[in-house]
Amino acid sequence: MDVTMNDVNSGQGRVQVRFVTSSPDIELPEGKRQLLVPTDAGRYKLSQLLNSDYMLDTQAPIPFDFLTNGTFLRTTLDEYLVSQGLSSETAVELQYVRSLIPPLFEASFEHDDWVSAVDVLSSTSPATTWGNSTISLGQERILSGSYDGLLRVWNKSGQAIATGPPASAGGHTAAIKSAKFISPTQIASAGMDRTVRVWKYKESPDHMSAELKPILELYGHEKLIYSIAVHGPSNRILSAGGDGKIGIWSMDAASMPAAPATLLPSALSTKRRKLGTSTSTPQRGPLSLINAHAFPVSSIIFNPLDPTVAYSASEDHTVKTFDLTTSTLVDTRTTMHALKSLTALPGISSQLLAAGTMARHITLLDPRVQAKNTQVMTLRGHKNIVTSIKPDPESNYGLVSASADGTCRVWDLRSTRQGTKEEGGVVGEPVYAIERQKEKGSQVFDVCWDNDVGIVSAGEDKMVQINRGKGVTRPGEILSN
Repeated sequence: MDVTMNDVNSGQGRVQVRFVTSSPDIELPEGKRQLLVPTDAGRYKLSQLLNSDYMLDTQAPIPFDFLTNGTFLRTTLDEYLVSQGLSSETAVELQYVRSLIPPLFEASFEHDDWVSAVDVLSSTSPATTWGNSTISLGQERILSGSYDGLLRVWNKSGQAIATGPPASAGGHTAAIKSAKFISPTQIASAGMDRTVRVWKYKESPDHMSAELKPILELYGHEKLIYSIAVHGPSNRILSAGGDGKIGIWSMDAASMPAAPATLLPSALSTKRRKLGTSTSTPQRGPLSLINAHAFPVSSIIFNPLDPTVAYSASEDHTVKTFDLTTSTLVDTRTTMHALKSLTALPGISSQLLAAGTMARHITLLDPRVQAKNTQVMTLRGHKNIVTSIKPDPESNYGLVSASADGTCRVWDLRSTRQGTKEEGGVVGEPVYAIERQKEKGSQVFDVCWDNDVGIVSAGEDKMVQINRGKGVTRPGEILSN
């Protein structure tokens, strides 16, 4: 039912609202921006009102969202006024924006085994911008690592243009858990064989095929490696180990110490010796191996604005801050639950972190020593372990998370409510849930959000899945292909 001016004027309780927007194409004339609106109006009724003949007079209805003081309005105006301790005589400013755009399924690429790691190389990805490299439109690459121990590089058409060598030819001897582009010509990976490996990546002139050549094998961890982080400009790799240790590595073989003899493969197969790949690949140890946590380290990241600082998350319930220059612990933040994933939110603050828990939710933390409150917000909606989290590259407020519940969920930190007594504090809820296209409910192990490619996820269904994520948490912009 359309909202008319009679409906507006007949409201028993009314509040003065001023409508504003940052989108010139849907801006109201000055004389129509202020209006007495029924206090029982919520998002749906306000959207109808804006589309009415009296207001925007749109040819086709436009769904709108509304923000008050930077937070999405998810209640009626009356409930909002009560929650803020305001009277109905208070003038409320509402910023209206086009409703959030759902991420649409675009493609999926099939593997021979579970896919546990994914990364993207595009014109805007860190591996490209670090070296001022150029990736042309249509030449974006998707990197995947799987439980068969192989790396694969895909083009957007779904063609695997490179497949990492098997163990007999210098590849991983067990499942890969993490893989990253260092640059358009280098890749790092790590996994259950307790090694970090660096690869040279070179495409053919026609870009239809490519070669992955091992150039460095790094030994130091005594148990599997869950996660790595890379920083091209400083030639550094960080690793998070099941042994509770954090490894700091260089990509410059000449500057690295010798690999610990006790951790090197005790014997090489005849086939591998004949190929000569392992003996010709430098084997090195860590610059530093920090005894960081009492339990496995599940995730490690660089501070996005200061590569001399790192953050780690662990199953021991803590997030820790390290000075990489001195390999020392700077700060420890203790949470209520075991942690499985971690990311930083550079758009809001280089210090705000999002940690995924084994208790199904995401905890937002401020790790600064002077911060009075460790926990800033809790994001609730997943039904199983949160395995991976990445920020929206286009927004200061967006996140995507992957979970063992078989979904990726998109979050907007402006979409919040006051938590119940049991929940406590401020609670955020997901904007969208992305299901697996092939096997609904199959676990999602990793996710990446790229400005050019979209939301790329990897899972138990043996698929890399792409969902078009551009503009998902930037309401007010029109999605363009």
